[in-house]
Amino acid sequence: MPLTVRRRLPAALATIVAVAVLLTSAALPAAAEPNSGPNEGTSAKVKTLRTNLEAAAVGYLQAQEALDVSRKRQRELTATLLAAENKLARLRAGVAGYAAEAYKTGRLGVMGAMLNATSPDDLLARSAALERMSARDDAALAELGAVTRQAAQAKAGIDTEVKEQARQTSELAKRKKAAELALSAVGGYATRGWVDPNSPLAAPARRNADGSWPGEGCTINDPSTSGCITPRTLHALQQSQKAGFKRHVSCYRPGDMYEHPKGRACDFSSEVDGFKNFSSTGESKLYGDKLASYLVKNASRLGVLYVIFYCKIWLPATGWKTYSPTGSRCGDDPAGDHTNHVHLSMY
Repeated sequence: MPLTVRRRLPAALATIVAVAVLLTSAALPAAAEPNSGPNEGTSAKVKTLRTNLEAAAVGYLQAQEALDVSRKRQRELTATLLAAENKLARLRAGVAGYAAEAYKTGRLGVMGAMLNATSPDDLLARSAALERMSARDDAALAELGAVTRQAAQAKAGIDTEVKEQARQTSELAKRKKAAELALSAVGGYATRGWVDPNSPLAAPARRNADGSWPGEGCTINDPSTSGCITPRTLHALQQSQKAGFKRHVSCYRPGDMYEHPKGRACDFSSEVDGFKNFSSTGESKLYGDKLASYLVKNASRLGVLYVIFYCKIWLPATGWKTYSPTGSRCGDDPAGDHTNHVHLSMY
């Protein structure tokens, strides 16, 4: 065989092999990103459950937020009322003194003071003094009226806040009942979560001046995926990592149900090397327990909506409840039962 032909054969064979590999690869499904999150289930039952839980949890946190704001306003109004009442007591004493003085002098006394002037300059001086006394009395009466109105407004405001607090307390009870009703479909009986007494405190997320949570959208680049998350979700993720929870995490997930496509949820793998289709045990489960404990302990600081791990769910309204939406034994579906990762949803 000519030398030229022999040289061309390996190159041709390499080309054929490369094309075959490409065709075979095209026929296979694309591999998931190493850090992509677990499939937590898309059944109608799970969808309804999580939708109802989200509505109940959001409603509960909104009512709690409104209650806290109302209590803060009541404290401010109470301080205003106390200050106004103290000032009223002083002003009333002063006005009483002015009234007694006017009663003693009367109109004749004022006219006598003017008639007894010994010179034009003395008359002008007495006239100016009387004007100052009149202005002083008018100012005192005006201030008394203003402070009286302020005290009345503060009292009315306190009454309004008391009614608002009663309304929000009723709303809290309603939302709690709704969450418990939704969870009853998947067990939902009260249970205890693992508590780490040494779990650190997170730095509080930003709030409005009145203590309420600011509205946020999916506006921040998600460091765990190519998507976006809310500023509050990023803060919770960074605080968790700062506390030592640095294993694989996946937050944004397009097309997914629940809070992932809104940038309000993260899945934290409890295994060292990423999401695995088996239930974590031993040190890996302890890692997940500690992370769940950390998120629950700092829920009000971070703005946590709910936490799920190992067939349990924590909500502000209910505390820890059993959670097994797959209808199987705990761990038969590691992703759906959340036995291989901790799910965090944010407000």
